[in-house]
Amino acid sequence: MSTVLLRFFFFFFLFAIPVLGRAASSALNDDVLGLIVFKADLRDPESKLVSWNEDDESPCKWAGVKCDQNLNRVAELTLDGLSLSGKIGRGLLQLQSLRTLSLSRNNLSGGLSSDLFRLESLRSVDLSHNALSGSIPDGFFEQCRSLRFLSLANNALSGKIPLNVGSCSSLAALNLSSNQLSGFLPSGIWSLNALRSLDLSGNFLSGQILAGIKVMYNLRSLSLRGNQLSGKLPEDLGDCLLLKSIDLGENSFSGDLPSSLQRLSMCTHLGLGFNSFSGEVPEWIGEMKSLQSLDLSRNHFSGRIPSSIGDLQALEELDLSENDLTGSLPESMANCRNLLDVDFSWNLLAGNLPSWLFSLGLRRIVISANKLSGPIQMANVNSSSILVIDLSSNAFSGGIPVEISAINSLQFLNLSSNNISGSISSSLGELKHIQVLDLSGNQLVGRIPSQIGGTISLMELILKRNSLTGAIPAMIGECASLCSLDLSHNNLTGPIPSNIANLTSLKNVDLSYNKFSGILPKQLGDLPRLLSFNISHNNFSGDLPSGNFFNTIQPSSLFNNPNICGSVVNRSCPAVLPKPIVLNPNSSSSSTPSLTPGLPPDNLHHKKIILSISALIAISAAAIIVLGIITITILNLGVQVSSSRPPTPPPLSDDYLSQSPTTDANSGKLVMFAGHDSEFSAGAHALLNKDCELGRGGFGAVYKTMLQDGHPVAIKKLTVSSLVKSQEDFEREVKKLGKMQHPNLVSLEGYYWTPSLQLLIYEYISGGSLYTHLHESSVSNFLSWQERFNIILGTAKSLSYLHRLGVIHYNLKSSNVLLDGSGEPKVGDYGLAKLLPMLDRYVLSSKIQSTLGYMAPEFACRMVKITEKCDVYGFGVLVLEIVTGRKPVEYMEDDVVVLCDVVRVALDEDRVADCMDGKLCGKFPMEETVPVIKLGLICTSQVPSNRPDMAEVVNILELVRCPHGSTEEELS
Repeated sequence: MSTVLLRFFFFFFLFAIPVLGRAASSALNDDVLGLIVFKADLRDPESKLVSWNEDDESPCKWAGVKCDQNLNRVAELTLDGLSLSGKIGRGLLQLQSLRTLSLSRNNLSGGLSSDLFRLESLRSVDLSHNALSGSIPDGFFEQCRSLRFLSLANNALSGKIPLNVGSCSSLAALNLSSNQLSGFLPSGIWSLNALRSLDLSGNFLSGQILAGIKVMYNLRSLSLRGNQLSGKLPEDLGDCLLLKSIDLGENSFSGDLPSSLQRLSMCTHLGLGFNSFSGEVPEWIGEMKSLQSLDLSRNHFSGRIPSSIGDLQALEELDLSENDLTGSLPESMANCRNLLDVDFSWNLLAGNLPSWLFSLGLRRIVISANKLSGPIQMANVNSSSILVIDLSSNAFSGGIPVEISAINSLQFLNLSSNNISGSISSSLGELKHIQVLDLSGNQLVGRIPSQIGGTISLMELILKRNSLTGAIPAMIGECASLCSLDLSHNNLTGPIPSNIANLTSLKNVDLSYNKFSGILPKQLGDLPRLLSFNISHNNFSGDLPSGNFFNTIQPSSLFNNPNICGSVVNRSCPAVLPKPIVLNPNSSSSSTPSLTPGLPPDNLHHKKIILSISALIAISAAAIIVLGIITITILNLGVQVSSSRPPTPPPLSDDYLSQSPTTDANSGKLVMFAGHDSEFSAGAHALLNKDCELGRGGFGAVYKTMLQDGHPVAIKKLTVSSLVKSQEDFEREVKKLGKMQHPNLVSLEGYYWTPSLQLLIYEYISGGSLYTHLHESSVSNFLSWQERFNIILGTAKSLSYLHRLGVIHYNLKSSNVLLDGSGEPKVGDYGLAKLLPMLDRYVLSSKIQSTLGYMAPEFACRMVKITEKCDVYGFGVLVLEIVTGRKPVEYMEDDVVVLCDVVRVALDEDRVADCMDGKLCGKFPMEETVPVIKLGLICTSQVPSNRPDMAEVVNILELVRCPHGSTEEELS
């Protein structure tokens, strides 16, 4: 070992004094020396560099090394994706002939060195997808005149882009995306006239794009997505005539689009979504003949969709969602023969559906949340390619078109929240690839066709809030992939077919508010993945199934089924009484009377009379005694209740609220989304009395009350009134939140508005918060591992759904995750920041992110960048909290303990079991817990780009889940 150390230090000495080294040993290869010194700064956990041997005369056969055959020197060093960690050491400076350096997708850390570009032969450097941090040194770009390609993407670099970036005069591609770079765009960047590709997306860059970009006449691709850039786009952007791709989405650009863009005849992708552009979509957009993808979503465009858009015959993807567009869909779009995906959702479009919509061969048709009306006509439908049809939340009428059944490729059909009438056609059973079928919130009548069993790929069937009648068809048991079944709020009758128990993938069932009857099939207790089963407000009877989910079902899921019995509803099931026994009075034994099946008729009659009179006297006496006890008990309870209960308050009407000291003098506006009575059965006491308070958060206090129809609700009284948008903006945002429906989100059911008082009306969740279950419940009432895993998965799905709609939660924590009667997680307080006119730092830190420990490190930066990755960080902390049962931050007498650090150390030291919640008593599968903990730590990475997307998190959790056949007792 000492020989190896001496040799290493000898090599290092030679490296530090290269001239003396060459003089002392001319046989020593400089490249071998440099690579060995470079390797010494690395950790190689998978031994990928085991072939690197300092005794070799040449490194040309080493892994990842390529040499120039003429010079016999290292020309390329490619070590991508080898799980290497450590720092990029100075050993590389020995590789004087190095042209290509690629170290991407590793875990390299530390800062950048200005010495790297002393290697004059370097043409390509790729250090992307690592953990490099710190600022880019001012002298980093001074000696890069020969460099052609540079990527530092997906690291944790911060600070400003050095002004001398323009020194890289030969640079053809520059990628600094997904870092934490801030400040203005340096003017020197426009002098890179050899640049073909510039990607600065996913940073904190701010300010305007100054004029001068036209100098970059070779530019083909420009991406500034996901920054904080603002102002108008420079007019000379259209002078970069070779531009093929422009992505400026997720910034704060405003104003009209510069007319010079119409000169970009070679541009195939224009992404301007998620900004504040206004005005009409310009008619000249049709001049950009090469456009294949156009994204103008989430802006403030108004007016009609220009007919010239039909001139974009190369167009494949069009996204105009979430604007204020009016008018009808232009007929000229029938000329867009290559169109595949269209999204016009969340606008103010009106009129009928155009004839071209279903004949062009589109894959994805999304026109939800508009004002379109009339029947859904599908003339000349191209049935070979359509995957998604979403026409929800419009005013369509008429029946479900029969042509839908001919679209064999269809996977997603959502016609919910319209005025569609008639019956459900049996031909829908021919949709063999359909995965989601949502016909809820319409006026459908008749029976659910038995042919629904033919939809063998169906995962979600949602038919709630219609007027359907009849029984659940037994053929539904053929839908083997079904995960979610919602038939609530109909007029369905009959029993639940027993073969529903064949649906082993079933997770969520809602049959509430119907007229079902009969006994629940016992086989339902064998469903392995069931998470919720709501049969409230029906006529079911008998005992519940036993086993699995039904052992812990909450009473709220069974409410208003007067004939259901068992311990869960605290109602005894009627016993099966044995036949009466007749005693023989002539038995010879006085102590042990014999059973006499054959008494004479006269003796039998005499005995029956005697027994009947005795029985009547005994029963009458017992009844009088029991009645007296019940009467006294009721009187006592009445006295106790009347002495402790406050007087019943008057109903809470709009007038009452307007006269309240906390409201405006004008009458308020109360709106309910779900058709409940728009009045409360309780009065101001429900809002102002602490007894009804459920909790307080960054946005305000939450109270419980009842609607007049007996429906319980939770009311959030906003305490940020001075920051809330105008009534028009407030109502628009609240209505968007009201349309967000997911099994793991707390539904927003309505709102109340006055200028000084705003109330949000949510569904009431009876099971309490996750915080209470983790930190305030007794050992006897703890969450099992399976329940914790389901909570983690359900929360992940809700965040994935929100992020897919472009909504960031901002305030994820255990007190904002509620558990319903079946233990299903329901995430609340989502999207409330959209009610504010601006994301003020004080509001973000003091109001929204009020609980320390869940806040992503980006919030501490001087220039806050809020993305979905902030939610991912909070989710990671929540995962660790659920697994360990410990709070994110714990304050000791003289120390502060951060949960992420504790778990990370335990994992490194192979002590995972030690950090698990002690209430689990060792009952958890290590093959699930370890990956879940690792996932939580990955989500809490300090570098936002290293955190996965929530959709990826859901996929990982689904893969992690163990087979449900193993019980928790077997895991102990």
